[in-house]
Order: sequence, then structure tokens, then C-alpha cells
Amino acid sequence: QFTEEKLGQAEKTELDAHLENLLSKAECTKLWTEKIMKQTEVLLQPNPNARIEEFVYEKLDRKAPSRMNNPELLGQYMIDAGNEIGPGTAYGNALIKCGETQKRIGTADRELIQTSAINFLTPLRNFIEGDYKTINKERKLLQNKRLDLDAAKTRLKKAKVAEARAASEQEVRITQSEFDRQAEITRLLLEGISSTHAHHLRCLNDFVEAQMTYYAQCYQYMLDLQKQLGSFPSIFLSNNNQSSSTPVQSVSAPSVMASASASLPSVSNSIVTSGISELKSSSGSRKARVLYDYDAANSSELSLLADEVITVYSIPGMDSDWLMGERGNQKGKVPITYLELLN
Repeated sequence: QFTEEKLGQAEKTELDAHLENLLSKAECTKLWTEKIMKQTEVLLQPNPNARIEEFVYEKLDRKAPSRMNNPELLGQYMIDAGNEIGPGTAYGNALIKCGETQKRIGTADRELIQTSAINFLTPLRNFIEGDYKTINKERKLLQNKRLDLDAAKTRLKKAKVAEARAASEQEVRITQSEFDRQAEITRLLLEGISSTHAHHLRCLNDFVEAQMTYYAQCYQYMLDLQKQLGSFPSIFLSNNNQSSSTPVQSVSAPSVMASASASLPSVSNSIVTSGISELKSSSGSRKARVLYDYDAANSSELSLLADEVITVYSIPGMDSDWLMGERGNQKGKVPITYLELLN
């Protein structure tokens, strides 16, 4: 019967328009659910080897070995480098702070993957491997029942003897009844696709909420780190390996929100450089605001707290990257990259 239909030599019982529409809706849902599910997996785990490993362990019903993700690994490298270079130095201290923030971002990344897998990927996978498989099974049964019905109709048309016609008519009635019953079962299952859409909508909301939490955490971590590091343009104005005549490029850190960047000090290179040059060439003193915390490496240095105002002045023969600072009865060397000279 199937071959004759393909060759155009036999008539075919068409499904009613409502059932055809439901079948098309189910197929569309299955197709796009698979694509969204696979691309979400790529988004959450870009490494294809890691995805294959997780798939194999899942099929073996074993837990995949825990490994550092990329932000955590970068954070650990930064922390190790900072400890090696020296936590008391500006660069070493900054590396450690950046490393700790990267590790926090890595932890947030793990939480996003776990939450998304439970609340979003698992329901999508359950539909593909469960509900849709059941629908497809009943759909194939409906196809077989239709072929049986059309084969019986063909035999009835070819029947010449009265007894053969009576038997064929009985067969058509039976196959028609079985076809109608299977069509009803398939229709009821297909009408459940609307409930599937509603469920997937809730899962999508959960996924968006998980992403919102993740990006909010990352933003807050980076905002806190930026405040700890202070004003990036001021930090990179001076470099121990550059002479005063070497031009220094301003480095700025992009801020996610304008309000965040507005809260940080904005100091141009020319103003800071000229202010320090004037101070070093004169014997006077100036007020300076501390940009961020500094822990003294030894007794000759002065520890600083962010946003405090101290008095600074230059001593002949002092290293070009340092000034003398005074706070009440306390005095000691302070790095100029931690300061903003006040008018």
C-alpha cells in the first residue's frame, strides 16, 4: 500500500486539518527545542571536549571529575603571581585582588550552569526524550492504521465475488474503527503541546532569572574590584621602567554604568604630571587625596587609606615614583600613583 501510494497508484486517506495542524506544531516544537537546548549547552560550556566528557559520564551514571573553570584558573594564576611578585608591591597586591575576583566570577559561573541545567535544560531534554518520543510512537501507529485502512479499501474495490466483498466491507469497518481510535489517541497527546509550551515558558523565565543573577553578581564583583584598584588612568601614569620623557598611554577601564564611573576620580595625565613636576621642582608641599588603600612595605613608608587627605612634598634625591607624606605626626614615603594632587 505504501509503495503504491508513493508511485501514485493508490488513494490515500488524508488526516483531518486539525490533526495535521497539531502534528506540524509538535514537529516545530521538537525541532526548535533541540536547537535551543544544544546552543544553550554551548553557551554554558563552550569547550566541546568538556561537553563530550560530561555526556559520557552522564551515560555511565557517574559524576564527572571536578575541575577549575576558566575564570577560576585565571584567578589562581593571578593570585600565585601576586604572591610571587610580592603582596606588598602595588602590582602584586592588584594581581591578588584581581585573582580573588576572577575566582568569585568562576563560582558564579558554576552556579549559573547548575541552575540552568536543572531549571531549563533538563525540562527541554525530558520533552525530547520523553513526551515527544511517545507522540512519535503513536504517530507511527496512526500511520500503520491508516495504511491498513487504505489497503482494506483497495481490496474492497477489487473484490468481484459477493462473499469477498462482504469480507472486505467487514475488514474496512474494523480498520476504520482502529484508525479512528488511534487518531483520537494521537490527537489527545498532540493537544498536550500547548501545556508543554506553558511549561517551557516557565523554564525560560527561570533561565533568564539565573542569567540576571549571574550578570548582576559579576557586575558587582567587578565594581568592587575597580573601587579597590582605584582610578586606572592615575595608576598607570608612572612606570618604574620608563623615564620621565617616555610618553605614557592612558589606560581606562570601561564601566557598565555611567553612575559607577562617575563615582571614580577622573584625572587627566597632563594635570597630574604637571602637578607632580611642579611639586618636585619646588620646596613647598601640597595636599593630596589617596585614591585607594596602600599597606606600607617597611617602616620608611606610610600606610594609606582610600579617600583620606594627606600632605605631600618632595625631598632632593628621592626616587621619582615616591613623595614624602604626612598625616598628623606620622610621616613616610608614599607612591605617587596612589595619589591625586589637590589644587
